Amino acid sequence: MKVTVIGTGYVGLVTGVCLAHSGHDVTCVDVDRAKIATLSAGTSTIYEPGLEELLAEGIASGRLRFATPDVGWKDLISDITFVAVGTPMASNGAADLTAVRTVVSALAEAADRPFTLVMKSTVPPGTGGTLASRFLASSEANIGYVSNPEFLREGHAIDDWYHTDRIVLGAENTAALDIMRELYASIDAPVVATDVASAETIKYASNAFLSTKISFINEIANLCDYVGADIDAVANGVGLDTRIGSQFLKAGIGYGGSCFPKDTRALDFIATMNGYQFTLLKSVIEVNNRQRLQPVVRLARAFPDLHERTIAILGLSFKPNTDDVRESPALDIIPLLAEEGARILVYDPRAAEADIPGALRVDSVWTALAGASAAIVVTEWREFIDLDWVHAKEVMTDPAIVFDGRNCLDANAVRASGMSYMAVGRDGAHREA
Repeated sequence: MKVTVIGTGYVGLVTGVCLAHSGHDVTCVDVDRAKIATLSAGTSTIYEPGLEELLAEGIASGRLRFATPDVGWKDLISDITFVAVGTPMASNGAADLTAVRTVVSALAEAADRPFTLVMKSTVPPGTGGTLASRFLASSEANIGYVSNPEFLREGHAIDDWYHTDRIVLGAENTAALDIMRELYASIDAPVVATDVASAETIKYASNAFLSTKISFINEIANLCDYVGADIDAVANGVGLDTRIGSQFLKAGIGYGGSCFPKDTRALDFIATMNGYQFTLLKSVIEVNNRQRLQPVVRLARAFPDLHERTIAILGLSFKPNTDDVRESPALDIIPLLAEEGARILVYDPRAAEADIPGALRVDSVWTALAGASAAIVVTEWREFIDLDWVHAKEVMTDPAIVFDGRNCLDANAVRASGMSYMAVGRDGAHREA
């Protein structure tokens, strides 16, 4: 099938590359000429395991190409046209739909034949109906609208695309649903066919629920520090309950990335605008904001003064196997340490370039640790999990504290090296006195 994907960010690029790999004829479109040139040359603009190989394969097969709107929207519209542009968070917490409206308006105005418009961008419930009445209804073409939210985990996106838990399709007519079923025929997954608003809500509700699990287990971890319990044992015991499950019960310094923070705040904003106070979700957001302060609070307690202390930040991306730094806890931790006068060295094996006021980006973990009084593990990269802690102790400065912000390290190995180990819910932080 002929497909157009508008937007070559994380979701759009994965969508286009995977559809091409499945045998469809795909054109990916973006207003960023430099990005289109880079992608056309076979170089991925994001780091995602397996993506660059599929990108090269798609280009070589002739099934995948890239273009800008300069050629004219009319010539870019395919029978199935995805919208996968960004919906960043506005200052008030709402989703900024400027790019979505711009693209949908341009498509509706340019269309001279029927096609199916598929919304892959994460948009608030009710957006599809508004777009249809504002732009699509006045178009000369018959445009079918489908809400098809994505459920891709960064670092696992290729596998998630082909082995998804479900395919959600929201549409008001069966013809559009039949077209989408055909498009996804090669993927063995249950199809949830529903109305547009319900499909939009499923995306937000899923992310909000997972965020709630993370904030809940972090609250339990904080309690463990008071009562002397071990959060690893607690989470394991809780997760074995099949009604709960073990996923997203890993305590640490909170969630980040392009989805959970943005979507939880947007859902809270939607509720407020509709006259409903989503108290539980507000607490989830508050807990997550507070959780990422833990390393700073604990180190400030450990040192009489952080001024001119060298602190190593291990990890800048919000999770491993991605270069995405959006809403990374590191971006909150670093300024707080800088305010205390600490000298901050940051190392991440993949993270995208980012402006980090008050910190120095270095090119190896050993450069970051050399002379450091403390190290904060922000991202659970395998390189950090497998680190030689005996050597780390040799290059660091006493008291050589390691704060395990992801509870991912072997605590015994760290302590055996002679260093002090701190974590979240593992070490009885509030019983030390």
